[in-house]
This record gives sequence, structure tokens and C-alpha cells, in this order.
Amino acid sequence: QVQLVESGGGLVQAGGSLRLSCAASVSPFNRYTLAWFRQIPNKEREFVAAIRYNSYEYYADSVKGRFTISRDNTKNTVYLQMNSLKPEDTGAYYCAASQTIILSNLRNSRGYGYWGQGTPVTVSS
Repeated sequence: QVQLVESGGGLVQAGGSLRLSCAASVSPFNRYTLAWFRQIPNKEREFVAAIRYNSYEYYADSVKGRFTISRDNTKNTVYLQMNSLKPEDTGAYYCAASQTIILSNLRNSRGYGYWGQGTPVTVSS
């Protein structure tokens, strides 16, 4: 059974940093595209960042230069380093995985078949 388990969320002041982790039981892990999305109540899930099997990285404009996505194929884990956090970064952060997603669909949540349960991030002003 595939499982994606996020951790690392919490409460932080504006300007601070958090590092999210997602341990994924997908196999083979190194062939999967992994992504982070975030969601606030009554809003659609929003693309944050993705990293492909070849380690190419993609970011939403709103986080470019502040967030960094990375993967450790030896640990089956994807990370999201979040720096210079802003109150508008607040939300539930979800990890997602897909082996078959195409490049043009990378930012579309419907392209991912596996999801974690989410970890909350709250940035206070």
C-alpha cells in the first residue's frame, strides 16, 4: 500500500523558516515526480513546487527564490525548505507523487495519483 507521510509543519513568525519532509513508499522512488501543494479552507489546492525523476525543479512564482524542493532517493524522501516565510504561505501542505505525469501537467493537482495527509503551516505576522 502506497503511503506518503508529511512532517515538519508548525507555527513560525514571518521571515522565519521551516523544512517539510515527505517519506514516500512509492517504488521505484527515483522514477517518480514529487510535488508539494498547499491549501487553505474554501480554496483549491495550489501548486507550490515539483521535482522530477531527473531532479529538475519547478516552482510557483509566489515561492520562487524563497522555497527549495529536493529529494533523497536513498531515503525515499522529498523535502521543501521554506525560507523568508510570509503570512500568505499559511495553509495545509500536501505531498504528491506520480510516475506518469507529463511536464505540461506538473502544476495540476489532478495529475497526481498519490497524496499525503497534509501538514499544517501557520505563519504569523
